[in-house]
Amino acid sequence: MTSYWCGYAWLPVGLAAGVRIEVVGDRIVGVWPGVEALPGDVRLAGVTLPGLANAHSHAFHRALRGRTHGDGGTFWTWRERMYAVASRLDPPRYLALARAAYAEMALAGYTAVGEFHYVHHQPDGTPYADPNAMGQALIQAAADAGVRLTLLDTIYLTGGLGPDGHLPLDAVQQRFSDGTVRAWSARVGLRNDAPAARMGAAIHSVRAVPKEALAGVVLASAGRPLHVHLSEQPAENATCRAYYGVTPTALLEDAGALGPATTVVHATHLTAEDISSLARTNTTACFCPTTERDLADGIGPARALADAGSPLALGSDQHAVVDPFEEARGLESHERLVTLERGRFTPAQLVEVLCRNGYAALGWPDGGRLAPGALADFVTVRLDSPRTAGAAPEQVLYAATGADVTTVVVGGELVVSGGAHRLGDVGRLLTDAISALDLEGA
Repeated sequence: MTSYWCGYAWLPVGLAAGVRIEVVGDRIVGVWPGVEALPGDVRLAGVTLPGLANAHSHAFHRALRGRTHGDGGTFWTWRERMYAVASRLDPPRYLALARAAYAEMALAGYTAVGEFHYVHHQPDGTPYADPNAMGQALIQAAADAGVRLTLLDTIYLTGGLGPDGHLPLDAVQQRFSDGTVRAWSARVGLRNDAPAARMGAAIHSVRAVPKEALAGVVLASAGRPLHVHLSEQPAENATCRAYYGVTPTALLEDAGALGPATTVVHATHLTAEDISSLARTNTTACFCPTTERDLADGIGPARALADAGSPLALGSDQHAVVDPFEEARGLESHERLVTLERGRFTPAQLVEVLCRNGYAALGWPDGGRLAPGALADFVTVRLDSPRTAGAAPEQVLYAATGADVTTVVVGGELVVSGGAHRLGDVGRLLTDAISALDLEGA
């Protein structure tokens, strides 16, 4: 057993001072607020939060940070740069890049990540000898970096959607596709859950998966988390309406793809009926504020969804920024810009979004909280840095950045101590992994 004494800790009932947390194996077995430290307790100064979930990640996008801003453009021109990175990946390079990207996440306080994984095969679409070699690289990367992983294995069947129907895959997209729902399902079925890695599923988008395939994906993914990109761009809505006569949300609901196990990502451009549908089905909406502003996607209806009854989660998506505190502030501050009102989400609500909701969306309902029986995943944020000095402990989310994280524990194991990751120099890991992709020649 290991016991931790926290100056402050965020419990299910709110912030408490002087909290002892006892851990056995990968579980919290006891939580006592308002107590003095005992000899042998590991002392954690600052505010200790439950594990923070990054509910939407594309690990390989990390290689694009600081490389896509010179020519402006749109989401669609950015996508061409992203495809160029995807074309450079193989299992060893993917392992190195994802390991470094996940280690950066851990340093910033993320303890669990949902990897929206669609780079499955060799560049020409031929499966590797191990058809799940790329997914296995991600699982190994997360284990090395010390973060909990939900591998959201993504089905990708067509190259897009126009007003006249679905388009064929282009050359880069060949490696994303298994060809059919049956082939995708058979490959996904070769993998099982592990103690720190769970298998989920994803529909890339209604652009990439035709209507007639959706029900088969829902059936094949039963019992697992199911994620889908939804209405990130107005063009997706326009083409879906032009071809199918309904919004992407309505298309998914008609196929039975919405529900408590489903998370829609972005949900930026929704109608009032779309919001009602997501709430009615208890579907989670994952916002990625730093990506949505980086790609000029727009500001989604986060408060309206929460008020209607949809749980919210957060993700860093393309990793232009890796900072859970900035994502949480982005959720709140984007609402302020739209409504001209402050306090759209309380600190307690933001903790719920970052922690318990995110863990539930990734298929870890026993995580994201500091309580007996919960997963022993937690993060400590200092209160004496140049950013957090003077901040009220209960408002630390509005002051801290990932640089203020001092301690990260995942499954009872120490991953970050004194602000340093157990793998060593994460900046060097990232530099080496990105350099190996030779992006100057892309």
